[in-house]
Amino acid sequence: MATGYGPGLEHGYGLGQGRPAGTGHRLPAALRAPFEGRSWREFGYVLLSLPVSIVLFTWAVTMVALGAGLLVTFLGVPVLAAALAGCRGFGGLERARARGLLRLDVPDPEPLRTRGPGAMAWMGAVLKSGASWRHLAYAVVQFPWAVFSFSVALSFWTVGWTLLSYPLWFWVFPAYAGTGGVQLYGDQHHSVYLDNPFEITVTALVGLLFTLVTPWLVRALTTVDGLLVRGLLGPSTLSARVVELESDRGVVVDTAAADLRRIERDLHDGAQARLVGLAMDLGLAKEKLREDPRAAARMVEEAHGEVKTALQELRDLARGIHPAVLTDRGLDAALSAVASRCTVPVRVEVDLPARPAPAIEGIAYYTVSELLQNVSKHSGARSASVDVWRSDDRLMLRVADDGVGGADAARGSGLAGLAGRLDAVDGLLLVESPAGGPTQVVAELPWRPAA
Repeated sequence: MATGYGPGLEHGYGLGQGRPAGTGHRLPAALRAPFEGRSWREFGYVLLSLPVSIVLFTWAVTMVALGAGLLVTFLGVPVLAAALAGCRGFGGLERARARGLLRLDVPDPEPLRTRGPGAMAWMGAVLKSGASWRHLAYAVVQFPWAVFSFSVALSFWTVGWTLLSYPLWFWVFPAYAGTGGVQLYGDQHHSVYLDNPFEITVTALVGLLFTLVTPWLVRALTTVDGLLVRGLLGPSTLSARVVELESDRGVVVDTAAADLRRIERDLHDGAQARLVGLAMDLGLAKEKLREDPRAAARMVEEAHGEVKTALQELRDLARGIHPAVLTDRGLDAALSAVASRCTVPVRVEVDLPARPAPAIEGIAYYTVSELLQNVSKHSGARSASVDVWRSDDRLMLRVADDGVGGADAARGSGLAGLAGRLDAVDGLLLVESPAGGPTQVVAELPWRPAA
């Protein structure tokens, strides 16, 4: 199985990878926030939430109340179905609004599963869909939250910018209102106006404080909006898990098909070709046995060498399918055998209280085997190490070397394929390989004890 840290050294070990240009800002985040596009997008989202929530809440409450009242007749069923379908339609608009303003990409929920054609099947699918009822819950819950967030955000934003800009417009009061400035306090006996330089400066500083705090307050409010959108308008945890398992099943099927093609190719190009040649050589030796016994003996001796070579190729192929040492003696002995074939010295340490399930044990073996092949081919290392241990319900693997680094699983390399295989069994692959080294690859697999 051809693997590597990249399609050639340029995508794996061997080349230093420069860091991207810095994106630092001279101003700290607290001072930049009021002027950043993200803050204005989030503020716009909060402002739009109120009118949108009013429409959505009105639709949901009106249609559900009408449908519930008509349930004594058959008309209540289609009205309820229409109410839920309308909420699903509004949910699509809300996901688009969150995607555009909050940069929150929420996937569509699971589609309706109708059991047949016709309006009755469609209404049954809408009423039985959990996503439809979650959309209805969003329509009801989002309205009071939108009122609260709209009031808080608009109040803080307006007060902040109004007070901050007070030195620019306080002259309006003495010029047109006959007062020295904004009245801070007043009763029948005396009044307090913000009209001297000190009070104007303090007012502007208070406005600056409100202006700096408001974007973070709005961000906290939109975080709750994001949770509502993701939790009620996105796919359920169960459906997302089903999609993930279907994807993992496809990866497993593709991997198994690729392994079968590799085995077929190795048999056809290797041992099978040698056996065919061996049969032809033995046939020629049989014909020359009476005419030239010495030549026949020489041909038999050559055929004997071909038999040894073919047997070695078959042993290597069998080891690639499933090594006998793994079945007989477990991971410690099998990984030690793999390490002995590596081009650099490898320290192997396996600390397991018991043997894992055969399937997990096989995946762990092949993971370490492929990583050590990468070390041999691409790392330029002087030494490497393999550690295997159990942590709670996870089987942990770590392969480290002191090579040149630069391994990256995000470049479509053999590491990406290995990560896909681990993901198919709820595993995880983490690569830490800065340019110049060293490299450390950690793999996690679910722990399942052997029967």
